[in-house]
Amino acid sequence: MDFERDLDPDREPDPFTHADYAARMAAAAQSAADAGLAGLLIAPGPDLAHLTGYRPVDTERLTLLVLAAGQEPVLVVPALEAPDAAKAPGAPALTLRDWADGKNPYGVTAPLLDVGGRFGVSDNTWALHLLGLQRELPATSYAPLTDVLPMLRAVKDERELERLAAAAAAADAAYARILEVRFAGRRETDIAADLAALLREHGHSQVDFTVVGSGPNGADPHHEADGRTIERGDMVVLDFGGLKHGYGSDISRTVHVGEPSAEEQRVHDIVREAQRAASAAVRPGIACQDVDRAARAVITEFGYGDRFIHRTGHGIGVTTHEPPYMVEGEERHLVPGMCFSVEPGIYLPGRFGVRIEDIVTVTEDGGRSLNNAPRELAVVE
Repeated sequence: MDFERDLDPDREPDPFTHADYAARMAAAAQSAADAGLAGLLIAPGPDLAHLTGYRPVDTERLTLLVLAAGQEPVLVVPALEAPDAAKAPGAPALTLRDWADGKNPYGVTAPLLDVGGRFGVSDNTWALHLLGLQRELPATSYAPLTDVLPMLRAVKDERELERLAAAAAAADAAYARILEVRFAGRRETDIAADLAALLREHGHSQVDFTVVGSGPNGADPHHEADGRTIERGDMVVLDFGGLKHGYGSDISRTVHVGEPSAEEQRVHDIVREAQRAASAAVRPGIACQDVDRAARAVITEFGYGDRFIHRTGHGIGVTTHEPPYMVEGEERHLVPGMCFSVEPGIYLPGRFGVRIEDIVTVTEDGGRSLNNAPRELAVVE
């Protein structure tokens, strides 16, 4: 993959074809069979988008992709939504089966399923729909994909990596621009609005989060920007991202309003070293937890181990948070094509926090950061 080319935030990626979706569905069905499952039931959401390119609104009307090894994929849809489903990029690779209002959608779906099978289901599948299927087929059982096939979307192909690289480059560009705005005297919500606008300006169709944690609010890793007025002397944690070309961005940087104190600079330097160590540890064959351990070892060495209060990273793809997770106890090995965040932090309650985050992809012989925004402590006005 040519990263220098693909990091251009303005480059339009090559489109996915129905052949790409057909290959994904076939691979998913085979993975289900290898895991001892009768098949997969995929509801609207990130799994359906990944496998078919179809992104319907999730409602009480049943929409469900049924995948099983050796069977043609079937997408059960409400009749009034069938025309839209037929336009999905992956539609030529599957069969549509619709049902009309007033009819029993579970009766339409049941003949597609093994009457006593165990199925993997999308994590976000409505209980209403699973219970409806169980009424039709009492001997069936179900397990969430996070438990039975957590790595279903974890390894990205080149065109997915191209989209993730473009999203990361757009987030880098937004960060460069936010350093030009005034912080002192403005509310956190003002900076958050600026970040959202910049992400959209650089091609994001969806903004998922704009964390702006100033001063003591920075010690809350998931602080939602509020009306606090940012003051000179504040550390400010910025964590923002969303979707561009259907794939996620997620970046964190910490800035200081005016010159930092020696302690603030030191804490930032420690986090930066931890982030560097964790990124350097990325390579095929190591366990996910080893990335977490690399970051945590640095922060612990400097006496802040109890102030690093979250995992080091999470996967990213068609959503901004997905498996794999860089956390103690996760023994799955990294393989080329996996993409995830590396985001250690130190949080001092009542005072300030520091977090630095990049999206990293596993290459054939190591790792490569998709984000290239400066990581030093930036001074803003």
